[in-house]
Amino acid sequence: MNITLVDDSIPFDGYSASSRPLGGAEKAFASLPGALARRGHTVHAFNRCRWGMYVEGAQWETLDGKKPLRTDVLIAFRKPALLEFVRQADRRVLWHTGPGRLLERPSTRELLSSHKPLILLTAEAQARDFQGRGLRVGLMPAAVRQDFLGGEPRPQDPPRALVTTHPAHGLDWLLDLWISRIRPLAPTAELHIHSTTLASAADGGAVDEALRPLAKKALAAREHGVVITRPQGDFLMAVAYQEASVHLFPGHADDMGCFTLMESQASGCPAVVRPLGAAAERVKDGASAYVAPDDDAFANLAALLLNDAQVRRTMGEEARALYRGRTWDNAAAVLEGWLK
Repeated sequence: MNITLVDDSIPFDGYSASSRPLGGAEKAFASLPGALARRGHTVHAFNRCRWGMYVEGAQWETLDGKKPLRTDVLIAFRKPALLEFVRQADRRVLWHTGPGRLLERPSTRELLSSHKPLILLTAEAQARDFQGRGLRVGLMPAAVRQDFLGGEPRPQDPPRALVTTHPAHGLDWLLDLWISRIRPLAPTAELHIHSTTLASAADGGAVDEALRPLAKKALAAREHGVVITRPQGDFLMAVAYQEASVHLFPGHADDMGCFTLMESQASGCPAVVRPLGAAAERVKDGASAYVAPDDDAFANLAALLLNDAQVRRTMGEEARALYRGRTWDNAAAVLEGWLK
């Protein structure tokens, strides 16, 4: 099949995740074209890349590059208006990674009614507040890139907890819990916060006014074992997950990707998560991670994984097993099934 994918968010390409931090949704878009090409399809990906290039068998083009006159399948990423990117398409797909309620906007509903695309979701949680109303709705859970599938866990001493959440998505809550509840139960442990915003604050850079109190709190928490570091490309982030004892994931009600949680699980790092958004779907509760019902449970379970090497090892093995087959090649096969 001739398959055309289109995204108009930020500049990136199929190589970007290897060399710099990239959001989980963008990494998903970057990974699928090559996986589809390996399955024998002719694939073009249009986005805000700097120039056209050939990546893993797929042709990447800038948004103002020459569009195909027609395509067998058009995959619009996140933005419903992109369903009109190619005039003649046998099948149209809206690949949606956000909350389902965003698809209920009147303008969006008008586009969906006009083009009748397959709605491709990444989590069952998205369907809670979205009604198909005659549209086909499919599920293609996001996969993980190869860097997170090959290494061996090697937790460091002193034990490390790791957090990757956006500062506005529960980090303030987690810092308070770490200082008051978790660190006293694991007094040698460190909390490594991977955040571009807070790393910039630590270097004296400007921070959004709404996040300044949090930045001040995080910088002052160094005496409680808090370490602020910049996110990295996939290879170095995989190393960070392999060296951590636990991924603390506050979650957010609108987070339907939980992409870093998937990556840490694939790397063999157990987690403690709150049951928000799609987080509970990304783990196996009681086996690869703990879904904590309240603050007390979150703190106690985090301390357990920081202090008990055997529990940590067993759950890490379960996490790796859970994601062993979650490759983008397999995700492409799932998509093919929905396109038949």
